[in-house]
Amino acid sequence: MIITTIQSDIIWENISENLKNYESKIENLNSDVIVLPEMFSTGFTMNPESLAEEMTGPTVNWMKENSKKINSAICGSVIIKEDNKYYNRFIWVNPDGTLYHYDKRHLFSYAGEDKNYTAGDSKIIIEYKGWKICPLICYDLRFPVWSRNTEDYDILIYVANWPVKRKHAWKTLLLSRAIENQCYVVGVNRVGFDNNSNFYSGDTSIVNALGELLYIRSHSEDVFTTTLDKEELNKIRKNLPFLDDRDNFEIIS
Repeated sequence: MIITTIQSDIIWENISENLKNYESKIENLNSDVIVLPEMFSTGFTMNPESLAEEMTGPTVNWMKENSKKINSAICGSVIIKEDNKYYNRFIWVNPDGTLYHYDKRHLFSYAGEDKNYTAGDSKIIIEYKGWKICPLICYDLRFPVWSRNTEDYDILIYVANWPVKRKHAWKTLLLSRAIENQCYVVGVNRVGFDNNSNFYSGDTSIVNALGELLYIRSHSEDVFTTTLDKEELNKIRKNLPFLDDRDNFEIIS
């Protein structure tokens, strides 16, 4: 699978300008999947009342139009209003218009996200081009039970706005999730400052099932494309069948 990560600065709460910026970055790409950061059209804001869109709004429509135009799945998280609630929602759009979504389970209470958004209660697995993909969002990375590979997924995606002051945790946990779940991990973060004076160093990363770092970029915008190898993943799992010894458990909401 050819996958592209977009590590970008985000213009604070300016949906139209951010979408223009991303469009210029992706228009000439030849990729199967393009991954954008968390709240890629607004930045990590606690102001959903004035910024939230519906699933028929401009950002989702932009994703659909561009996915079809460049024949690539596009994904990232967006502020969505539904049933008078606000969600930090990961949205995945296929070129044929098929759409999947996941609502962030672990809201970042340290920044008041739990006061402004509603938590999701279920994971999803996206099947695309012979791969099983599990999408999660930022703070979810700190919770290994929620991330646990009980579905035999192949790729674990985290989209984030993860500040530089906690970059060591970001980098360490991405490696840990890859090792314990025997999967590729793709972690896409933003760079630059937000309007709360938080600085983001990016450190967008791709890790293989052995916990080996295949790519990382810090402190600058970057568009990176690589190919993930399903045969290599299957070989690792066959030679080291650690997932066969997983504990069975049930998550009670």
